Amino acid sequence: MRSYAIGDIHGHLDKLKAAHALIAADRAACGDTEAPIVHVGDLVDRGPNSAGVIDYLMTGQAQGENWVVLRGNHDRMFLGFLDHPYIEDPILSSHVTYLNPRVGGEATLQSYGIADAFSRPKAEITPLLGAVPQVHRSWLAGQPAYFLRGEALFVHAGVRPGVDLHDQVEDDLLWIREPFLSDTRDHGALIVHGHTNIEAATHYGNRLNLDSGAGYGHPISTAVIEGRDAWLLSAEGRVPLTPQRGSK
Repeated sequence: MRSYAIGDIHGHLDKLKAAHALIAADRAACGDTEAPIVHVGDLVDRGPNSAGVIDYLMTGQAQGENWVVLRGNHDRMFLGFLDHPYIEDPILSSHVTYLNPRVGGEATLQSYGIADAFSRPKAEITPLLGAVPQVHRSWLAGQPAYFLRGEALFVHAGVRPGVDLHDQVEDDLLWIREPFLSDTRDHGALIVHGHTNIEAATHYGNRLNLDSGAGYGHPISTAVIEGRDAWLLSAEGRVPLTPQRGSK
């Protein structure tokens, strides 16, 4: 059972389109036009065109593309800010708001034409948020937190080890690092995720991390998964992602 997966996007529409082009080439090579493309979340923040990323994915789904788009922690923070600009995500440190440069939310607002949000008084921000179309908000809020297909579970951050999938909570699915990253147990499926930035996509045997730092100027990782085997897609074709031990 074949599936395609794309790592964290972070507002980089050009890189997202390049990832889709790699998948189109692999589809042509193997003759598969039906396998879904799973985007593991963090569509927004840091990059220059979060609005364009949302519009591109939303339009593709509406046109019948077999695209699965998962909700990431940055996507949740964006939605929370739009609803309540004065309330922070409970997982964040109290001093880190959505507009903190570390988060990159100001770049997302700029993509909707809202300038200088970080330096504005909070009272001035709320009236400007109408620039974010309701259709974008509703679509983003409707995306799932995970997708299970065959031997692969696609999720943004990971899972709480030892907890049944149906008992997992969204805070973990969107935010977890430890103890997930250092746990070498089999989770019942290959966990395909992003969230934790590493130098290159890496297969750890029980999980596959696809967050190669697109939000920090690096490429988006694009992979094809067949059973529990995975390959990174490149301009030259498939590159095997050989399982290795270790945590990151």
